[in-house]
Amino acid sequence: MADATDGWRYLVLYDGECGMCDRSVQWLLRHDHRRVLRFTPLQGETARPYVGGATTFSTMVLVERGAGGERVYQRSRAVLRILRALGGAWHLIAWLRVLPDLLIDLPYRVIARYRYRWFGHADACRIPDPATRQLFLP
Repeated sequence: MADATDGWRYLVLYDGECGMCDRSVQWLLRHDHRRVLRFTPLQGETARPYVGGATTFSTMVLVERGAGGERVYQRSRAVLRILRALGGAWHLIAWLRVLPDLLIDLPYRVIARYRYRWFGHADACRIPDPATRQLFLP
């Protein structure tokens, strides 16, 4: 298993104070059998270059490293790329990427708008358990 400080390929940036985002990260940890994903809260120092001075975080972000450099995906595009990275049957859902952003982002935006009301708000990010701590960056 690779160390979190190694040359990661997929970095998931999530709202560390959002109950739904926390549940999403926990789901990804359970389904990332190859351990290709690394995680960092949008409020953390690792995310800072990707979010600038943003103070509200209503989207999941994926930073993907490849031969051509880094590419940043947001909202539903990030989710679809993450599912693709998981491989297996999850890879099949990524076919939705052929749909226009307007169509696939609409449900994402609705959920993002009401996520604190529906899933709660935390005062701080959850501390990862020892088995997965190496997958998280500050």
